[in-house]
Amino acid sequence: MGTGSGPPAASVAGMGGEQLEMPGMPRRLFSATPSKLATFADCPRRYRHAYVDRPTPPKGPPWAHNTVGSAVHAALRSWWDAPRGRRTAVAARQLLYGVWSDTGFRDAEQSARWRARAAGWLTDYLAGVDPDDEPVGLERQVAATTSALALSGRVDRIDQRGEELVVVDYKTGRVPSTEDEARGSPALAVYVLGVQRTLRRPCRRVELHHLPSGTVAAFEHTERSLANHVRRAEDVAADIGAATRRLEDGVHPDEAFPTVTGRHCGWCDFRPSCAAGRAATPARETWSFLPADEPADEPAEVPAEV
Repeated sequence: MGTGSGPPAASVAGMGGEQLEMPGMPRRLFSATPSKLATFADCPRRYRHAYVDRPTPPKGPPWAHNTVGSAVHAALRSWWDAPRGRRTAVAARQLLYGVWSDTGFRDAEQSARWRARAAGWLTDYLAGVDPDDEPVGLERQVAATTSALALSGRVDRIDQRGEELVVVDYKTGRVPSTEDEARGSPALAVYVLGVQRTLRRPCRRVELHHLPSGTVAAFEHTERSLANHVRRAEDVAADIGAATRRLEDGVHPDEAFPTVTGRHCGWCDFRPSCAAGRAATPARETWSFLPADEPADEPAEVPAEV
């Protein structure tokens, strides 16, 4: 992530306006979420539209696969919030139906088909979950700081396993999660750091629970692996700081935050405001990342889940 160099803390210090650095005065930390850092790493222009430009440029239409993911996440949260006696498979399906939306789907028939499929995922997944095993946290906001960053994120679920806490992240994409994904995820590393700092408990293990396949991909972080993630995050923050200073110095926005074009331009939220992105690749249909609706000749590349 990122190509920044030099001391990250010094690079980040000027972000968000001028700051006089007096002897003994602490440097200002750059507030960041995993999504914020990933957005810049993918395309600086997209970052500018999302976090710098005001008013924020209009976004494109919502996506059906995000609708699926959001509904499943919400249903699981509500299932755990329910009294013990109501944590049943039938209740999970009802909770999903209650939050379901047709947003992004081609038509009502496609939406109904995917609602039934997602309900099946929930039923199968919860069959292997002990409803008495109360999570330590649900949709829990956690935070941690480094020498340059104030990191924060929201964890789907935090479990107690023996003396340690475990970060659980739900996945609903078409590709089953892998150990490499769990190890390499910047977001999961931030969650581990945040759980350690916020809850003051040991936490090293991260798990990706892929509901469509019923599989779990896990990784045990070490101090070294977490330090590597922090270093990469601070590199990206340094790059953001450099781009921000160029913009403040009068450099044209498109030069300070250049566009990185590619197939991802086909599903970028800010495609309506980016001529370069529109020229790079055709727009994708908002339901095109649903597995059963993927054209046979298309590669299996998918955007990140929310």
